[in-house]
Amino acid sequence: MNNSIVIVRYRALPAQVDTVRREIAALVATVRASEPDCGGITMLQDSSDPTAFTLIETWPSQEVFLGPHMQQPHIQSFIQAAGKFLAGPPDISFWQPVDGA
Repeated sequence: MNNSIVIVRYRALPAQVDTVRREIAALVATVRASEPDCGGITMLQDSSDPTAFTLIETWPSQEVFLGPHMQQPHIQSFIQAAGKFLAGPPDISFWQPVDGA
């Protein structure tokens, strides 16, 4: 089965950009260290809009991302705290690699 690529877009509250960068980076480090199903995460910050952050994640399937991953205590803790520094919920989309490309 092909891996699922998950794109997660966050928008920081304008005064919370440094907090968002720090909190997402800490979350990414925890996921990488504690979730063996995670095939990798790249964290990006928009160079023309510093409030925009994107994660590009690789997971075995959409079901693994939405199920076991989202139930992890560190994910639930991040979700609970996010209202203090994010402008709203993340935009999450799921992508599949195209064979032969």
